[in-house]
Amino acid sequence: LDAQPRVDTLLHNAGALYPERHTTPDGTELTVAAQVVGPFLLTSLLFERLRLSAPSRVITVSSGGMYAASLDVENLEMGADYRGTEQYARAKRAQVTLNELWAERFGGSGVRFHAMHPGWADTPGVATSLPTFRKLTGPLLRSPEQGADTIVWLAADDGEPATTTGRFWHDRRVRGTHRLPATRRCDTPAERERLWTWCVEHAGIDPGA
Repeated sequence: LDAQPRVDTLLHNAGALYPERHTTPDGTELTVAAQVVGPFLLTSLLFERLRLSAPSRVITVSSGGMYAASLDVENLEMGADYRGTEQYARAKRAQVTLNELWAERFGGSGVRFHAMHPGWADTPGVATSLPTFRKLTGPLLRSPEQGADTIVWLAADDGEPATTTGRFWHDRRVRGTHRLPATRRCDTPAERERLWTWCVEHAGIDPGA
């Protein structure tokens, strides 16, 4: 904020899949801390500058892995039952839901919110966290440049990315956020409100206050 008078685009693309459970100093599971609480906190801290810079955009890089996870705030952080891929999917589901909630709550702010799935790209993260998956799907994996295409398009294009908000994208097309009846059933207004409240409490900031 001290260095830049404008914030035109905020891109949340930090993430990792950990095979073993780790926590931050405050006790939050690390995947959730980095990919749910952290982006919520950073967006909240920059939101007023984003609003003053409107039209501006917040882009969250999620994953198709979220299709396998339901929205379950009580069990968002895994404990003794920890499995890295499952924890990652739960965090990614929360990201996509939060993207919709930001858009619903601040639709008139001039800030556009987009979440997206970049496809499976051959990145160091995939090589480290999913070596078997990478070995089996290697010829089908995208280059990092291919994975970044929709991200750049959402940040720069003056068409749909500038006139829509709260959507989930893949290959420059809007996609549904559910493929399984079970995940759709869990996506209730009460559970969505519970997620927002949980993030406010864990980030220590309420962007709507």
